[in-house]
Amino acid sequence: MRPVWLRPSSANRILFFLLSDITLSLFTLYAAYLLRFNFDIPPEFLTPFVPVALTLIALKLFLIHRFKNYTIIWRFYSLSEAKNLFFALILAYGIFALLHTLSPTLFAPFPRSVIIIDLFLSFVFLGGVRLLKRVVYGFAIEHDQLKATLLIGISSNTANLIKSTLEGSREYYPLAIIAVQDKNLNMVGSYLNNIKIYPLEAIGDLIDSQSISAAIIDGSLPNEYLRDTYERLTNAGIQEIKRTRLLDDTLNKIEDLSVEELLARHPKDLDTQTIESFIQNKRVLITGAGGSIGSEIALQCHHFHAKELILIDHSEYNLYQIGEKLPHAILHLCNIIDYKTLDSIINTTKPDIILHAAAYKHVPLCESNPHAAVMNNIVGSQNLIDSAIANDVSKIVIISTDKAVRPTNIMGATKRVVELYAQNVDPRKSEIVSVRFGNVLGSSGSVIPKFKSQIEQGGPLTITHPEVTRYFMLISEACQLVLQAAAIARGGELFILDMGEPVKIVDLAKTMIRLYATRPIEMVTTGLRSGEKLYEELLIDESEQKTSFESIMIARSTVYPIDTLQEDIEKLILSDNTIEGLRKIVPEFQPSGK
Repeated sequence: MRPVWLRPSSANRILFFLLSDITLSLFTLYAAYLLRFNFDIPPEFLTPFVPVALTLIALKLFLIHRFKNYTIIWRFYSLSEAKNLFFALILAYGIFALLHTLSPTLFAPFPRSVIIIDLFLSFVFLGGVRLLKRVVYGFAIEHDQLKATLLIGISSNTANLIKSTLEGSREYYPLAIIAVQDKNLNMVGSYLNNIKIYPLEAIGDLIDSQSISAAIIDGSLPNEYLRDTYERLTNAGIQEIKRTRLLDDTLNKIEDLSVEELLARHPKDLDTQTIESFIQNKRVLITGAGGSIGSEIALQCHHFHAKELILIDHSEYNLYQIGEKLPHAILHLCNIIDYKTLDSIINTTKPDIILHAAAYKHVPLCESNPHAAVMNNIVGSQNLIDSAIANDVSKIVIISTDKAVRPTNIMGATKRVVELYAQNVDPRKSEIVSVRFGNVLGSSGSVIPKFKSQIEQGGPLTITHPEVTRYFMLISEACQLVLQAAAIARGGELFILDMGEPVKIVDLAKTMIRLYATRPIEMVTTGLRSGEKLYEELLIDESEQKTSFESIMIARSTVYPIDTLQEDIEKLILSDNTIEGLRKIVPEFQPSGK
């Protein structure tokens, strides 16, 4: 192992340059005298050599430092740094010449032509040392291993990231820092570890002038800034965009930027204390607990200290998977259509809260299996609600969907029927609420895993329609907001989660190609699938009420006499025409293509 004084570090690098500049400055000054006097220096001209040398060296070291040439990344010394060195030397020798002019006797006798000769020699030798490692590296490593990089965002971790780069432990080297957040704009124009801080608007010019090929975004940068910055970088031609993740106080891990991070909205009014007080020390039963949403809700309930978790799922494998993550949970293999078994579980475990996430959610499959969708989504939900009411469960939370708004498919229509049932059934001692939200990122039915798979296979990416838009939210955030809505519910509400702005699926596909593709990927339009619509809606009209949380709203209740509704559901189950039966209950149901 190399001794400490030989290891690459900022301190060692600065010390090396200081010593080399002092040594070379003495050499160049003496060489300038030799050249001025044809290698025969009169003794009287050497008398002031020491004060001349000390003055020039002091001026040069100070100004080279002021022009940021001592904390450079040595092996990446560029024309920009060389220009700064030249300007520092010009200024140093200019000041010296001014001193000599104002006080001719100060350095007498002194030949003024030495200033010009020494300036030229100093630039050649001092600059040559700085370029030496760049030249050596040019032979030693491939050019594409040296990635000129922008650092996006400023936090307490930025200095650590720069330090690791300066010490040669990264394949990236930062040439500029971009201040993105308003709180950092006062830093623009200043330096951090000798790297200048620029405003966001300077990205394009920097990329063009400095040949930037990569960008690293600070991991603490909020998502509203992240998306805008990402668009600026990609529009300017940057293909490699990374994000840091802090592993400890001194170590940043550089990772690929994910599409989930770009689409996530991070609700600002998420109140974990409200959620914890709602869940803590409660027995919580979750249906569909092995699915994408159900399993995340189960993990969240465990995180918020539920007293006991009762997990129900029809899929043996899915239930096993979540059971491995929550070994103390009570697991029940049960189809919610089986009322007797479901009622026995609820009666035995006596949950305080039921979170109902079990449903068939895949639109095309529900279209081709309408009766199965009705039985699972409607009858199964009826069974759950009826059994929970009969067993005096305090709170029943129904997970609904944006597809229930003016549905164009069987899945959405069945979920709307469940909303109507939850709102109009006699709750007795129970509080029954429904929570409606859009697509969650990374779920088993999400388009994102499908696109990733198509990209890995080399394409093409299949887009149903160029105008299709969807709402997206991280599973963890959606589930936390569900729990938050349930915590403030008093019974009978239909909550709507604010999903932010809808995203065009074609834009999502393009973003994923930029993030994940290593070769050109073609996009193909296949046409809307059965039951699919161009856009989803979360709000039916403008009659929604607000809650104490900006991200949670309440939709207007719809009255449907429960006896009539139950009778209509019975007819639907027995009907050979599922679509007409659903239309009877949900008049706004307009099947696509019908």
